[in-house]
Amino acid sequence: MNFAFSEEQDQLREAVGKFMESKSPSAEVRRLMETTVGFDPAIWKQMAQELGLQSLHLPEAHGGQGFTFVELGIVLEEMGKVLLCSPYFATVCLAANAIMNAGTDAQQGELLPGIASGDTIAALAFTEPNGKWDASGITMEAKGKGDAWTLEGTKMFVLDGHTANTIVVVAREAGSSGDDGIGFFVVDGEAKGLNRTALATMDQTRKQARLDFSGVAAKPLGDVGKGWAALSKTLDQAAVCIANEMVGGAQKVLDMAVEYAKVRVQFGRPIGSFQAIKHKCADMLLEVESGKSAAYYAAWAAAEDNEELPVVASLAKAYCSDAYFHAAAENIQIHGGIGFTWEHDAHLYFKRAKSSEILLGDATYHRELLAQRIGI
Repeated sequence: MNFAFSEEQDQLREAVGKFMESKSPSAEVRRLMETTVGFDPAIWKQMAQELGLQSLHLPEAHGGQGFTFVELGIVLEEMGKVLLCSPYFATVCLAANAIMNAGTDAQQGELLPGIASGDTIAALAFTEPNGKWDASGITMEAKGKGDAWTLEGTKMFVLDGHTANTIVVVAREAGSSGDDGIGFFVVDGEAKGLNRTALATMDQTRKQARLDFSGVAAKPLGDVGKGWAALSKTLDQAAVCIANEMVGGAQKVLDMAVEYAKVRVQFGRPIGSFQAIKHKCADMLLEVESGKSAAYYAAWAAAEDNEELPVVASLAKAYCSDAYFHAAAENIQIHGGIGFTWEHDAHLYFKRAKSSEILLGDATYHRELLAQRIGI
C-alpha cells in the first residue's frame, strides 16, 4: 500500500478540480439549491462525456474506464470542496455499486452503460420512515416469482429519487426477517403506481425524496432473498465515498478560516496572530489531515476489496463526520458575525457537514458498528 498518489492521479485531481471550480462557483450552487431538480443537466452531460466521471470506476466491459475507488475518492474530494449540486453520489456511489454488487453480468451489461454515458440518473432506495440503516429497517415487501415482482410500501430520504429514471429498490420477501429474504429490484422512474415527492431538506445542495410504491412492477436484481451481503458491501463502499467527499469540504472550510484570519484585522493586528485563533486553526488542521488519512486508507481497502473494508469504512465515516462538522463550525466562529449571515458560504458547508454526518448513519452509529465488527 502506497499513500502517495501517482502522477496520473495528481493529474486527475488537477483536471477535476479546475472543472469543479469553473462549473460550481458559489452563485451557481445557490441557484441550483432553489430548483426542484437540484442540478444542471448540461453539466451532468459534460461530466460524463468530457471527463468520464460517471464511468470512472465502472468495469470496462460495461462502458466504464476500470479505475478504482482511489480515483473515485479523488473526484469526490474535489466535488466536496465546491458543494457540487449533482446526482453523482446517488447514481455512481450508491446505485451503480449496488448493481455491481448484486446484479448478474448480463444485468450489469444492461444497466451500467447508461450510467457511464450520463444518460441514466439512478438512485438507491433502501431507507424507510423508521430511519434505520440496518437490515431490521427494511420492511417493504416484494411479492412475485421469476422476473415478475411487485413492490408495496414507502421509501424515505432517497437521494435524488424524484429525478432518477432508474431506481434500485431494496425490499424483502413476504414473511422473512433479519438478514434473510432481502433482495434488490429495478424500477423505472415513471412506473405505474410509483409516487415521488421531493422533500424539504436542511441541506439544499443534496436533494432527497419520498417514494410511495403501490403495486409497482419490478425486475429482480441478482438472487432475491440473498441480498443482505450485497447491500452491506454497498453501504460500506458508500461510507468510504462520503468520507472522501467530506474531507474535501473540511479542507475547504479550513482554507476559508485561515485566509480570513490573515486578512481580518482587529485591535490593529490580523486575528490570525492571536493565540486563540492559532489554536483553532491548528486543531482544525490536525483533524482534517487525520481525516484524509482515514479516508484514503478506506479508499485503498475498497479498491482492493480488502477484508478490512467493513472496519475501515465505519472508522473513516465516524472520524470524517466529526472532523468535517467541527471544522465547519469553527470556520463560522473564526469569521465571527459575517459567518452567521446568509450571504456568506460558511453556513452552506455547515449544513452539508451536518447532512453528510447523518447520511448512512452518524458517527455514534458507526463507532458502535466498528466495535461490533472488531469483536468488542
